[in-house]
Amino acid sequence: MADQNQSEAGRHQEVGHKSLLQSDALYQYILETSVYPREPEPMKELREITAKHPWNIMTTSADEGQFLNMLLKLINAKNTMEIGVYTGYSLLATALALPEDGKILAMDINRENYELGLPVIQKAGVAHKIEFREGPALPVLDELVKDEKNHGSYDFIFVDADKDNYLNYHKRLIDLVKVGGVIGYDNTLWNGSVVAPPDAPLRKYVRYYRDFVLELNKALAVDPRIEICMLPVGDGITLCRRIS
Repeated sequence: MADQNQSEAGRHQEVGHKSLLQSDALYQYILETSVYPREPEPMKELREITAKHPWNIMTTSADEGQFLNMLLKLINAKNTMEIGVYTGYSLLATALALPEDGKILAMDINRENYELGLPVIQKAGVAHKIEFREGPALPVLDELVKDEKNHGSYDFIFVDADKDNYLNYHKRLIDLVKVGGVIGYDNTLWNGSVVAPPDAPLRKYVRYYRDFVLELNKALAVDPRIEICMLPVGDGITLCRRIS
């Protein structure tokens, strides 16, 4: 029991830390060896600004930001979308990865959080790539889907928003992403709660959204229109490559 208490006391305090690694020392090793030395200065600045925000647990972790940045370059993404922005750490990772004429349609219900990170994004010289829309994403997606010229027009879409709408998003996004394009759903391992026993002591919001995450994971696993890969990066990210 003492060992368990020591382990809990020593849990990693890094902002945005959602690592599923059993060893916090191993996670720190990844950050200090691979992530922080290569983290662009604007991303470091935005990460430090976000650390002072009361909701900083919502931010994308630094290792996941690095992963997204690399992935976007590997798939040569140019036209992208992000649902759920917060202060914009993953948005900045995306904007820095896109070519000069790349575009991101970014949606969030809270402009104030986005504007917290906006000066850093502007200073980084990538604000022109971003079209920010405040408000719920579903009405915007419905409008996009209505126009067939938008079908198959997105190279990459990242979703880190209200888990109870992930399946609703997927129904629409599958038409908007191109064949060969990628949708990334964040938090698909949801604090590890996806394997927690029914009587596990979970925080209220974790317990509430867990069923929605489980439902999404089951649906993605049997969707014939996509290939999937679930990665234990951050809080779990599932990549969906559209094949039809």
